Formats: sequence, C-alpha cells, structure tokens
Amino acid sequence: MPLSAAEAARSPGAAPVDQAAVRRVNLVRVLREVRTAGPLSRATVARHTGLTRATVSSLVSELIERRLLRETDYQQDGTVGRPGRRLEIDGRGVAALGLEVNSRYLAAWSTDLAGRRLQERRLVHDATHQDAEHTIRTLAGLAAELIDAARGAGAHTAGIGVAVPGPVDIATGFVRSAPNLHWRDVPAAALLRELLDLPDEVSVVVDNEANLAALAERGHGRSSAADLVYVTGEAGIGAGIVAGGRLLRGSGGFSGELGHLQVDPAGERCACGRSGCLETKVGLPAAMRLAAPDLADGMTPEGISAGAASHDPQEQAGELLRRATAGDPRALTGLDEIGRWLGIGLSIPVNLLNPDVIVLGGYFAAVAPYLMPAAMRELRERAVAGDAAVCRVTGSALGFTAAVRGAADVIVEEIFADPGRVAVPA
Repeated sequence: MPLSAAEAARSPGAAPVDQAAVRRVNLVRVLREVRTAGPLSRATVARHTGLTRATVSSLVSELIERRLLRETDYQQDGTVGRPGRRLEIDGRGVAALGLEVNSRYLAAWSTDLAGRRLQERRLVHDATHQDAEHTIRTLAGLAAELIDAARGAGAHTAGIGVAVPGPVDIATGFVRSAPNLHWRDVPAAALLRELLDLPDEVSVVVDNEANLAALAERGHGRSSAADLVYVTGEAGIGAGIVAGGRLLRGSGGFSGELGHLQVDPAGERCACGRSGCLETKVGLPAAMRLAAPDLADGMTPEGISAGAASHDPQEQAGELLRRATAGDPRALTGLDEIGRWLGIGLSIPVNLLNPDVIVLGGYFAAVAPYLMPAAMRELRERAVAGDAAVCRVTGSALGFTAAVRGAADVIVEEIFADPGRVAVPA
C-alpha cells in the first residue's frame, strides 16, 4: 500500500522524503485512476489507489483547482453512509495542439484533456518547393490561430506536438532527414518555439508522422492490439511500429522507414536518391500515375511539380475511390497493381515482426477494398511461416487525420504524467 509523505517520514529508519515528489506521484495516481475507471467518488479512488481518504481529498482539491478534475452527480458507495460526489476528467482549461507537416499540406488539431476536439485546420501547402524555414513559419501561423482560439475558449495550450515525414531526433527536435520535404538537420522544435515566442513550460515535441499515427490508431481507431504496424499512405510511405504495447523507435529513434526499402533494383529513382524503393511503387504519386493518369501531370517518384503539388491528397484519394467505385477500368487495374506491390512491402514487417494487425493510413484507407485482394494474395505467398503468420490488414478509421491527432495525444499524455505543470487559474 502506498504511503503518504507524512507516513513515510514517520516510518522507522526512513530516509528523508521529498514531500513534493511524493505529492506529484500521488497526483498522477489519482488522475490516472479517474481517467481509466471514472467517474468515481473520492472514497472509491482511495480504495483503488490505497491512499488515505484525507490524502485523496487534498489531491482531488488540487486537481479541481487546476481544472483537471470536476465533480458531477452523487454516487452511493455501498449501502450505508452519505453518497459522495463523483469525479470525472475536466481538462477544459488545458489544450493540446497537434501539427503536421506533409509535402503537400499542413494540418492542425487542438483538443482538451478529455479528448474533446476544439479546433481543426488544414491548409494546402507545397512544402517541396519551399525551404524549411518558410514552411515552419507558415505552420507557426496556423498554430497561432489555434492557440488564440483555445485561449478565447478559456483553455491554455500546454504543449505542441509536431508530426513530420522523416526520422527525428526526439531529444533535440531536429528533423534528420525528410526526403519528400528536402529537409536535412532542420531544428524544427527550436524554430517553432522561437516563432511562437513560447514560454519554457510549453513543450514542443517533434516526432515521425508514422509513429504518431500508430499511437493515435491505438487510442482512437479500430485497433488496440499490442503488436501493430501502422503504414502511412501519402506521397511518402512510413511505418509506425507498436510492439508489446509500446512504440518501437529503435536505438536512435529512426525505425520504420518502410518506404525506403528497395523492392525493385531496376525501379525508378526515389526522392531519397536511391532506386526502386517501395515508396516509388505504392506512394500516392504512383497511384495517380497508374489509376488516374490524367490527374497525375508532374507527379514523379522523385518529387511533385509545382502544378501537381496544388492538389490536395485527400481530394485525390476521394477521386481514386470515386473512379474505382464507378468501375473505371484504368482505376481498377492501377489500384490492383498498387495492391500487388503493397503486399510485397507488407510482407517485410509480417516476416520481421509478426504483428497482430497492420493498419493502412492515408489514401490506402480510402481505397482499401480495391487494394486488399492483390495485397493479400502477395502477402500470403511471401509469408515465410505460412497462413499462420498472415495478420489482419485493415484501413484506418482516422484517415489523413491520424498523425496530427497523434501529435496532440503526445501532449495530452505529458500532462497526465505531470499534472503539476498545469497552473492554477488566477
């Protein structure tokens, strides 16, 4: 049973206790208990956490002051005694902001701590023909709009998560390489912090878009599997890997570059400079060239021309789906070929990781019914352990919003891990 700071201090032979540290830990325990099992009365929280009622009462009062918890209706705990007010997550005074940089759009998603969406914005933006600083400046403008909107609704933005399509040094916020953006060693976190003039207590976390999409899928999507691979489907292809319920980043944080594995040595040149990468076979530019060539002018494996970049990927995915649904022969044949190469690509994580499920994001999710037959045929042929190793493959329920929602979720989890960073309103 956990001890309060006072109880620990009175224990024989007890070492000096950092009472503030004990209180921080207990704040997290109480908040987590209400989050996972609430609404709950204070007495129930005390029973579940093993803390005394007096300690729980003090902690709850502080969490209510910080607008992280609120009291609702009454709940009878047993058959005797006065009913207690139930507690639930409030969080209306705290906002988490998620941002995404894509080669052809910028996105923003703001939520409160209870998961209620506050604002959502999407802006068509050609990041492939702008330098990194210009794109981040535009992103900062989008972020400022949502921060102001949250403030107008009475919510303080506690942090910003940023999703980018490439390997990221999480500790420093440097984007090490984003081939489709032509970025290398870009200090994205520092630039964004400077442009928004953020105080130190507002965190900025930059991560790979596939990693963040995988986290969002487990939290909001169709799968909570402990072993999951999320595959992005946009101009670039990446994989977010969840193993044993935890995001698998690799030793340097650079795992998941599925799109840049070579699947055709004689294939076309990729944006990364190599030839025959999976991305050149199944990325959205490849799908448009094969399934809707009349709309694909300027879309090459190495990049997207200024004219083509003005097209919104979400709209293009919708057009692919419309044509396939209408029975357009070119669309059906093209998507079948994309599905074949996708199956080849998916066999790599299936054989390496043996996941429970693979979730297809981006445009893959929109046209999944027309990709899956060929993809599953190829996957079954290439699964080394046979049918027993062939996992479920499904389209994401979050579509093009997965990464930006995952970026906001990272900030939400930071707050739940350290509720003391949320200031008491003046």
